Amino acid sequence: MNTTEETNETNETDETREAKRGGAGSVQSVERAVSVLEILAARGEAGVSAIADELGVHRSTAFRLLGVLESRGLVDQEKDRGKYYLGVGVLRLAGAAALRLDISQEGVAVLRALADDTGETANIAILDRDAAVNIMQARGSAAVTAHNWLGRRFALHATATGKVLLANLPEGRREEFLGRGPERFTARTITGRTALRAELATVAERGHARTVEELEDGLNAVGAEVRAFDGSVVGAIGVSGPAYRMTEESLPGTAGKVVEAARELSQRMGYGG
Repeated sequence: MNTTEETNETNETDETREAKRGGAGSVQSVERAVSVLEILAARGEAGVSAIADELGVHRSTAFRLLGVLESRGLVDQEKDRGKYYLGVGVLRLAGAAALRLDISQEGVAVLRALADDTGETANIAILDRDAAVNIMQARGSAAVTAHNWLGRRFALHATATGKVLLANLPEGRREEFLGRGPERFTARTITGRTALRAELATVAERGHARTVEELEDGLNAVGAEVRAFDGSVVGAIGVSGPAYRMTEESLPGTAGKVVEAARELSQRMGYGG
């Protein structure tokens, strides 16, 4: 058998195996693509043949993987030598992960101080598709029987931190959310599109959000935006507590403390505004 025949046979074997595996083949392709990124991260740069050898696949398979990664900006190629290296798309992904890491690292002291200052449960939330997820929590001295909100997903329109995140979404995404008909949780949940637009405009104007028994009866909350170095809103910090302690009359005073905590955390994140 000559070299051309051997190459064709190898190619057919690789492709046939992937086709027969179906879903398993797709998983293997993902694993190989991740391995390519790890190889380039370790070596700095590498050619198709070297990558194929390390993966244990035919050169054409490695070339296809690199082509997909290059189309997404995750790898790039030095045209004169043909070697590949990590592309700027990796930096974009790393930057997004770093923002979440930074808000967790920088938020510990700020969150603890806010809980101590208000006596209530303090949380930091981030956007997760169409919900707010609490990634950190600290309990104040008065919050001995507070809910454990950590790790839970909450409706954007019915929570203070969620309203902050919703108000800062691009208009198209915000309108898409409003158009889906937000769920009602209590008699005071704002669900009407016009009313929600007005509420979010108020949030943007005063720089913080309030909820008065909108997620649960007897539960009030205040939230404010947290910005990264580039001014983008990457999360929200807030406090929640029972309505008999966090009364509607006391919310403006609590809001001042939450806004100050949000400002401090934003500064720690590199925001200079």
